[in-house]
Amino acid sequence: MKKFMDENFLLDSKTAEILFYDYAKSMPVIDYHCHIQPKEIAENYQFENLAQAWLGGDHYKWRLIRANGTPEEKITGNNSSDREKFQEFAKALPKSVGNPLYHWTHLELKRFFDCDLTLNEDTAEEIWNTCNLRLKQPEMAVQGIITKSNVEVICTTDDPADSLEWHQKIKADSSCTAKVIPAMRPDAVMRIDAEGYKTYIARLGENTGISIRTIDDIRQALHKRMDFFEKMGCRLTDHALEYIFYRPADDAEIDKIITKALQKEPISIQEVEEYKTALLVFLAEEYSKRDWTMQIHYSALRNNNTKMYKILGPDTGFDCIATYNCAEGITAFLDALTFKGILPKTIFYSLNPADNILIASIIGSFQDKGIAGKVQQGCAWWFNDTKAGIIDQLTNIANLSVLGNILGMVTDSRSFLSYPRHEYYRRILCNFIGSLVENGEYPNDIQYLGKLVQNISYNNAKEYFKFDS
Repeated sequence: MKKFMDENFLLDSKTAEILFYDYAKSMPVIDYHCHIQPKEIAENYQFENLAQAWLGGDHYKWRLIRANGTPEEKITGNNSSDREKFQEFAKALPKSVGNPLYHWTHLELKRFFDCDLTLNEDTAEEIWNTCNLRLKQPEMAVQGIITKSNVEVICTTDDPADSLEWHQKIKADSSCTAKVIPAMRPDAVMRIDAEGYKTYIARLGENTGISIRTIDDIRQALHKRMDFFEKMGCRLTDHALEYIFYRPADDAEIDKIITKALQKEPISIQEVEEYKTALLVFLAEEYSKRDWTMQIHYSALRNNNTKMYKILGPDTGFDCIATYNCAEGITAFLDALTFKGILPKTIFYSLNPADNILIASIIGSFQDKGIAGKVQQGCAWWFNDTKAGIIDQLTNIANLSVLGNILGMVTDSRSFLSYPRHEYYRRILCNFIGSLVENGEYPNDIQYLGKLVQNISYNNAKEYFKFDS
């Protein structure tokens, strides 16, 4: 029997151990998609205690605690102490056998706090006190956590109308060892059917000095913002779509739809799709010109619990997997961009694991010379970034595409303590490849395979996103 999470955790063969320890482990981290706040980096924020560092804003943990029957007041409420909230997490965690949160939590205890205790109700007090003492040390402010985690690049998620003031302060200060750059996420301008669309359009117009009434006005405004983001080092964008479609319409029709939205008149699903298609095609062309990468996350059903949404708002743990059929939409969209010669580097992430093999098959139809893996399947995302989910994603890419061209892991997190998720991914990757070698399914060429796992862990992303340029 193996010891719990020993040095060979998730490594089931000598080949896997060699690949991880000699090649993957020491590679820097490029976290090209996350939700951490640049303000906290700029201010080098120091957490007061472990609950703030671990539980604040982390809907993964909130869902786990809720599932244990804990009242919401002791999860997100203002009248419960941080210590009480931490105790509820410690009470729920031991029951989560097989959940990646169990592994992530103990990796983080080991890597940041040198703590080998397992978290439960009985050990919670000792872990609380030990970790809180460590968190008070200067090197455990967020910039120190970033340095300790060997993070080289962080791409935050930023609205086009954002001032990027905190990115400017980080850049001017130069004390952070990682390059922190914005990644533009134009969801608010895309959501023409959202209640706050008119307010957002007014904000975007004020920001750019453009009175927005037409699709061409929106294009001009976004062009200005992209110029600014580019000056700030932006290399990636991100789109959160419920599902993927392609429904083209001419500008005159799009202008009518915008007018209806600004007057708060009802808009049909067809009109929403026509508007979003027009914007996506325009943005894709701009991304292609700028050599930016377009990320598309889709197939999430968000804010399912109306009562809790009204109390807590979005991104609080009330979302789930959707089951849209997007094969025709993805292929039509990529085909149109390819035909026009404006297809940018593109990464698709589906929350539905059934789409893994679908995406892996589609991307083979839209590759291009000069760019290895121009159109990619993104790493296992959200409900899929489990051990089984990562293995499934690797398996489908290996079966249908080129495993050696993939771009590694992202934290997709709001927590500065989440960087060990890259280690978790790399251990699974090395074990996946190691098992093929041990089974005689791939030659025992350690030097070549070592370079391969280094590329997947780090080099591919650095080259693909051109972070040195």
